[in-house]
Amino acid sequence: MNIKVTADSTCDLTPELVEKYGVTITPLHVSCADGNYLDGTEITPDELYAKIAAAGGKLASTAAVNVQEYIDVFTRLRQSCDAVIHFTISAQMSACYQNACIAAEEVGGVYVVDSKNLSTGIAHLVLDACDMAKTGMDPADIKKTLDERREKLDVSFVVDTLEYLRKGGRCTALAAMGANILKLHPCIFVKDGEMGVGKKYRGKLAECLTAYVRDRLADIDTVDTRRIFITDSGVDESIRDAVEQQLRSIAPFDQIIRTRAGCTVSCHCGPGTLGILFYRK
Repeated sequence: MNIKVTADSTCDLTPELVEKYGVTITPLHVSCADGNYLDGTEITPDELYAKIAAAGGKLASTAAVNVQEYIDVFTRLRQSCDAVIHFTISAQMSACYQNACIAAEEVGGVYVVDSKNLSTGIAHLVLDACDMAKTGMDPADIKKTLDERREKLDVSFVVDTLEYLRKGGRCTALAAMGANILKLHPCIFVKDGEMGVGKKYRGKLAECLTAYVRDRLADIDTVDTRRIFITDSGVDESIRDAVEQQLRSIAPFDQIIRTRAGCTVSCHCGPGTLGILFYRK
């Protein structure tokens, strides 16, 4: 059976992985002060930050892939495949899942998976789906398997500043001010499809990330070491290198994949955000 795997741009896969696995990406919309753009195809995170700066700090906003856009993509792909499996950002974070389901019903032969996640939490599921599809596994069984497997994802980030989350209405001005004064770097985690605030680290970002990685992997026996993502929204290369070196010193991961977060995550978290994303056993 010929199965095509697709995902929203929120999956934050690298262009190399998109090409290697043949994944079709459906871009979300990014609205800036000077116009609207498609995430990853018409605007990059660095360009996004530049536009925000040029607009005096006025943040951009994001919007879901609309129903017609999904219909167009699914219809085109169904002309040359037996089924499509599509992954969206958590239904509690965006209308993408709802829109994709409406389009899937219209087109037929499309299986939509609510990742209940974001960023490379979604990417884990996407790559697993690609591997399953190659074995000839039935698409309904792939969806069922990944609906279960998503519950084992461990997804979190440490943010450098709460300013973007504050302006986006995801934290109070008081919390942001207090974090800035105390030099706090909160850990944002995903649970049951929603974001929450976990431990707050204090000090320089690099030092906080060292403590964060140590905390997330403290119970290493419960960690699936086959694959782990290091995903950031723009940090110094030395910080990425240090995090990867730390991961290698903790466990023999089969794959350590470094990716840059797209405009959706960057728009809400701002630069200086980094997370490690993996499965629990």
